[in-house]
Amino acid sequence: MVNIDTYLKNCDIILRECNLALHGVNSKAVLQYIDMLLEADKVFFVGVGRVLLSLEAIAKRYAHLGINMFIVGQITEPAITEKDILVVGSGSGETFFPVGIARKAKNYGAKIVHIGSNPKSSLKEFTDLFIRIPVYSKINRADEVSSNQPMTSLFEQSLLLFGDVTAMMIIEEKEIELDKLWNYHANLE
Repeated sequence: MVNIDTYLKNCDIILRECNLALHGVNSKAVLQYIDMLLEADKVFFVGVGRVLLSLEAIAKRYAHLGINMFIVGQITEPAITEKDILVVGSGSGETFFPVGIARKAKNYGAKIVHIGSNPKSSLKEFTDLFIRIPVYSKINRADEVSSNQPMTSLFEQSLLLFGDVTAMMIIEEKEIELDKLWNYHANLE
């Protein structure tokens, strides 16, 4: 029977899994990622499904930090150049649309960051930086953090939290006062 104990038990499971996944990310890759974000003229994000939703939330938060962010396919998306980076969110690294966009962005000289769980994916040939969130995927590698959650929920959650963790790191790096971030928040709501 579903009750409050079930709710609390599942909270503990999800938080434990996210903690394991985020602690499994290579810290040197995280620092390189932040450097790339701060050096780029523009940062583009591409993903599909729930991964895209996580990426949109990350892009919004980074925009609050003064980073020039775009989601691939949005009507206001500008041209990508060699001064820009494309962040691809894909656990498997095999999803057709993100792989095709990465190939095209690479042809324009952009740097490619892949955040996923499969280091041997089709994206590997285009990727300048791979950030592995070592969670359960369709590939089912031995070193993956297993999950009691459905499908790839742990990847999507960990991706969103990765964005928040890196946003906090950028805030520290740029010495941004938290109260001043409201100046970048949407005000037509």
